[in-house]
Amino acid sequence: MTETHKRTGFFRRRSLKIIAAVVVAAGLALWGVFSFEGDNNNGGSNPTFMVRRGPLRISVTETGTIQAREKIIVKSEVQGKTSIIYLIDEGTRVKKGDLLIELDASSLLDQKIDQEIRVQNAEAAFIGARENLAVVENQAQSDMDKAELTYDFAEQDLNKYRQGEYPNQLKEVESKITLAEEELARAREKVEWSRKLFGERYISQTELEADELAEKKKELDLELARNELDLLENYTHKRQLAQLESDVKQSKMALERVSRKAKADVVQSEAELKAKESEFKRQEDKLNKIDTQIQKTKIYAPADGLVIYATSANQGRHFGRGVEPLDEGSVVQERQELIHLPTTSGYNAEVGVYEASLDKVKKDLASEVTVDALPGEKFTGRVVSIAPLPDAQSVFLNPDLKIYNTLIYLDETENTNLLRTGMSCTAEIVVEEYGSATYIPVQAVLRVKGVPTVYIVRDGKLEPRAVDVGLDNNRMVRIVKGLEPGEVVSLSPPLEPATVEASGMRGASEETFGSSRALPSEREPASAPGTPLNVDKKSTAVPSQGDGRPQGAGFFQRFDLNGDGRISKDEFTGPDEMFGRLDRNGDGQISKDEAPARPSGSGRPGGGSFSGQGFPAGDRGRQPGPSRGGQ
Repeated sequence: MTETHKRTGFFRRRSLKIIAAVVVAAGLALWGVFSFEGDNNNGGSNPTFMVRRGPLRISVTETGTIQAREKIIVKSEVQGKTSIIYLIDEGTRVKKGDLLIELDASSLLDQKIDQEIRVQNAEAAFIGARENLAVVENQAQSDMDKAELTYDFAEQDLNKYRQGEYPNQLKEVESKITLAEEELARAREKVEWSRKLFGERYISQTELEADELAEKKKELDLELARNELDLLENYTHKRQLAQLESDVKQSKMALERVSRKAKADVVQSEAELKAKESEFKRQEDKLNKIDTQIQKTKIYAPADGLVIYATSANQGRHFGRGVEPLDEGSVVQERQELIHLPTTSGYNAEVGVYEASLDKVKKDLASEVTVDALPGEKFTGRVVSIAPLPDAQSVFLNPDLKIYNTLIYLDETENTNLLRTGMSCTAEIVVEEYGSATYIPVQAVLRVKGVPTVYIVRDGKLEPRAVDVGLDNNRMVRIVKGLEPGEVVSLSPPLEPATVEASGMRGASEETFGSSRALPSEREPASAPGTPLNVDKKSTAVPSQGDGRPQGAGFFQRFDLNGDGRISKDEFTGPDEMFGRLDRNGDGQISKDEAPARPSGSGRPGGGSFSGQGFPAGDRGRQPGPSRGGQ
């Protein structure tokens, strides 16, 4: 048989034992409801109790688990959910570095292969972007140089024209005009001489006409030279100057455009390079992370110690919620506790304190702890912390059930080495302890017009008396003022004078009994002389009717709302389990023959339970039956 099967069988047997204990306790409580006879009966059947004075302990008893005081908690660091393929046996003594758990890494190995491909692609893209940046920078420099050279040439052409070409052209045209004027003057002188010589018949008519024609030609040459000067000054020069100035301006703008474009291309290439580099690093980081995750699938012992599964250590901490045992094949998730390695010999008791008992439990209160697995052993300690908020898991399972995790520091003794992490324990937190106190059963006190009142039995009659009450231990309540030892009080005081409204009942019980709604601690046999019954803090003791002997008519008067002589489940406001026990023939209704001889409690929802039954209406979710509190 495997260790898992053994643990499963242990928990199953333990659960059956708990269920059997609850059934037996409920049966004893039910028997106590209908067959109780108190001490000092005074010859009648009305249950009574003689006021006592003696030692009285006010305490709160809760269950929990033993935990190592200092421990290393090994958690899963693998993201998501994964299964266990190897798990070291619980209880093994390990050395630092020993393999504790191996988690399934198959999916991570597949992810690693895919990620390596992504890394290679990202690296190639990064190299391409780096080379592209070099090309873009080179091209940008080339374009800049070309644009600057064009701009320089344009400025040089403009200066050359202004300072060289235009003055030269102007001088050339002016020289042509001067030369044409000189040639025209000569031609005119020659014509004059030719005319004189023709008159004297020295030259022929043809020669004269040739000289005159030459004169006209010179006149035309002069006119052409003058027109050329006008054209140069008014048209050619202006146009050439404007063209050259435009070339300078355009080349300058082109240089600016090329410069901006070159910078933009470089910046864009640099951005692409950074993006590719970041993507490459990101993919590399993912690959490294997967490698780290693969390494974390093998969990090694961080120190020497005794292996305790977290599920075993936390068993019982969840107050009834089943915890699946840790085993090979179990699915675990990130940050889940897997193994506890105690590092010291000290232990704490972690218990859950119910909301109703919070006003009693304080820090530094002394505690006595017993362990189920160590009968006869008793450990002492003190309360070191109380959770400020209720346990989230208990609230999730039952919103009406508020449990506050409380830590008790156990004193180290010679028997401390018998303790083991995860052991079930019961802690009795001592609130107050009196060496000599006056006390009576809690069901003997009810409130009349808001004042705690008891009924004294004197000469067969009941006399009310106001009292001052202190804390109770779920069985006995301390009387501060108003009673003396030896006086006899009724355990079923008359109900008529009391305020039975639910709100009044709630306020009375909380003020009178310290707002405690914890389960009764330990119910003694009802037939034992001097032993009172325990009732819920919200219930009011129900008196007998008529001559003091309980009658079934009182039960029907309280629950038979429609007066048909039968009580249906809708009319019955007590616990469902009680209705099932009373309905003996199983017809879904309680007849007068099936009615109890003793009348019920207030019968109001949430206002009270059967007298002496001890099923607290305020603590829904707790199993009925006795606990060990308040002994």
